[in-house]
Amino acid sequence: MSSVLQAVEGSRLMRDIAEVARWTKLAGTPTEVESLRYFAAELQTIGFSATLLHHDAYISLPGPARIVVAGQVVAAITHSFSRPSPAEGLTAGIVDIGRGHASDYAGRDLRGRIVLIDGIATPETSKLASAAGAMGQIHVSPHEQRYAMCISPVWGSPTMELRDRLPSTVVATISGPDGRRLREALAVSPVEATLFAEVDTGWRKTPLLVADMASEAGTPDEPFVLLSGHNDTWYFGVMDNGAANATMLEIARVLAPQRARWKRGLRLCFWSGHSQGRYSGSAWYADAHWAELERRCVAHVNVDSTGGMNAVDLSETASMSLLHALAKEAVEEHAGQSYVGKRRGRSGDDSFGGIGVPSMFGPVSEQPKGDSNGRRNLGWWWHTPEDLADKVDEAHLVRDTRVVGHAVWRLVTDEILPIDLQAQLRDLQAQLEPLSAAAAARDLCEPIAVAAARLAATITDTTAALKAGGIAGQAMLNEAIRSACRALVPVDYTSGDRFAHEPALPVPAWPALEPLRRLAREANEADIPFRAVSAMRARNHLLHALQLADAAFAHASQARDQR
Repeated sequence: MSSVLQAVEGSRLMRDIAEVARWTKLAGTPTEVESLRYFAAELQTIGFSATLLHHDAYISLPGPARIVVAGQVVAAITHSFSRPSPAEGLTAGIVDIGRGHASDYAGRDLRGRIVLIDGIATPETSKLASAAGAMGQIHVSPHEQRYAMCISPVWGSPTMELRDRLPSTVVATISGPDGRRLREALAVSPVEATLFAEVDTGWRKTPLLVADMASEAGTPDEPFVLLSGHNDTWYFGVMDNGAANATMLEIARVLAPQRARWKRGLRLCFWSGHSQGRYSGSAWYADAHWAELERRCVAHVNVDSTGGMNAVDLSETASMSLLHALAKEAVEEHAGQSYVGKRRGRSGDDSFGGIGVPSMFGPVSEQPKGDSNGRRNLGWWWHTPEDLADKVDEAHLVRDTRVVGHAVWRLVTDEILPIDLQAQLRDLQAQLEPLSAAAAARDLCEPIAVAAARLAATITDTTAALKAGGIAGQAMLNEAIRSACRALVPVDYTSGDRFAHEPALPVPAWPALEPLRRLAREANEADIPFRAVSAMRARNHLLHALQLADAAFAHASQARDQR
């Protein structure tokens, strides 16, 4: 494997960087399509089939913004899915609510007010401000830079039922120094501000590039690995996400000549609507190609913001527990760092958890600890006009490309998929332990723990038997792994609805356990019976998922015995 990945070329990656640095790529704009045509042509040269799709997506493009305070204009930007202001602006008094956490809103009447919030604009802060009845939000950046953001909490294009959850406030961001001056004025007397924000939100056609290469011995319906990254950007977005697009292309170049060694196919997807549509491209693709993805996609490797200047920390790049060992191996081999990892969060075009597709990565490397822009350690230039080619370090880009390439290579070439279901079951048992300590939840947690232990034993026994069964046994084992993922990933990373998309908001580990957690911490004895109803249903949900996974391995074992 190392010899294959040594073929990653820094000069070739930087040539691609020079190309993507030519275009701003707002979702659904002509320059975004032009950049995708470049990648399509390069992939076709390598031997991939490349198709440029177009689909309807609900996109929000921010326009000019400013704030007027006491007759003085304060420079500002607005955000995707902010409400546009009236032509005369939105005028109201300002209320400082600090970080804008839920506790900061408690007991405060904010109807008709503009809230002043520390930190960059996020879906969560927007949701809280909208729910509190605020008319506007002014975010104070941690730095001089103002970070462009998408603030919709709705994952993908909204349905009729979800469109009312879009933000209801006019939102603007000012620099850190301007925020400090505004707070100084507030400390003296009440302050009124007028927010001006132009935002173009509506349905538009957006592009999506799909490129496929089958294994040399593959059939049209063979399993495939999905390698993806978003193409749309804020401003020129050379690191985020042009560098990741270059990484994807370079991995395709390096792996294609080794196609005879592939055991499954490779599909690349370049998404639109990540930055200005809250993952509308990948969400649409998951919906439009649900059956094929359910049947054929074995894993999703997402790549974002590779090769950043001073991005020396790879220790916490994210993965689902099933792929933690693979991520650890890739990082430690190619970056020489001890890998800790972190749980794959609810972000970054990971639109396939409901289908049951295990995923890994997103941002690969970050700035040193403590050098943060307030949300992610991806560099002070992230989501600003300064994200240009000079922010990409060639050596870091080669390193990150090899890390991602390592994971893709093993997923494409390993006889047995490197997906660790046992790690996922250990994680479930760890989540159950504190719940079992609560008397109210103990009896409901016990059968889940027993079923998880039984499944772990079934996997161990079946895996050993099928590995000894040659090519046919390996194929049965891979199918059992795929089927088990379809049962377990949705309850590990979503509420369990395989056909919907969870909000773009923080979610706990194993969300399906939430009713049990609420029961375990309920202090009001009168409410415990009500909590127990939901908790019992959650137990049944988890047990069903574990039983489906167990049945997948039992079926594979029976099929082997019948041969």
